Amino acid sequence: MSRFFWVDEDNAAVAKHGGEVEGVHRWLLPGLKNCPTCGVTWGGTGHFYPGVDLSSLPEHREFEKARPEPFPEFVRLRELVRPLVPPKVMLPPGTHFGPLVGKSFGKLPAFAWVISVLLVHREAMERLQAEGVNHLTGHPTALRFRQKHPPELLELQVDLEGRLHPDCIPPGTPPPCQTCGRFGFARPDEPILDAATLPTDLDLFRLGNFATMVVGTERFKDAVLRLELDGLKFRELPTR
Repeated sequence: MSRFFWVDEDNAAVAKHGGEVEGVHRWLLPGLKNCPTCGVTWGGTGHFYPGVDLSSLPEHREFEKARPEPFPEFVRLRELVRPLVPPKVMLPPGTHFGPLVGKSFGKLPAFAWVISVLLVHREAMERLQAEGVNHLTGHPTALRFRQKHPPELLELQVDLEGRLHPDCIPPGTPPPCQTCGRFGFARPDEPILDAATLPTDLDLFRLGNFATMVVGTERFKDAVLRLELDGLKFRELPTR
């Protein structure tokens, strides 16, 4: 039976190296102001597409500032982007596109995080690929470094697959809004994965109904530990 692990930031590794990354993606969809169905103003996180370039859109500057917009305007902007993203990709309010722009200080572990954005040194990613880890894709960042010989940091494209099992979602949680898709609940203390939804061809993915949670397979975890790549910690998750 396959085993899956919650992949999170290892704060001890961050403290050991002392480095830091600050950045935001170049473009993003606005948040939604007062959804006409659920009434909530919101913007999600965890939906990141660093390989999607919006510079060809005449309206690209409309995606440079974070702000909430009424539903008709949000839909207009979302549909401008849709031809540029892979088919069936969800585009909720707050979806980010393009390279991470910002700055980095000091030394970093093999994996570095900016909130829930996952960065990796190119060498580390290539070593994992050589170990047979499936479908790792990295995209260049646009970070500024103070070092004379800066590292080559890539942002991992971590696709949304799999879901939390309904058994770990609090009773009485309303279903996702039929208009905006918002599914409002806090991360469970004891997450359970829905086995029927888990991918068979990805070794690293985000959960479709809780996109800030990154999940890795046993193959991914074992390769990271075998290669002594720091910056990550792992917690095994039950499936049902």
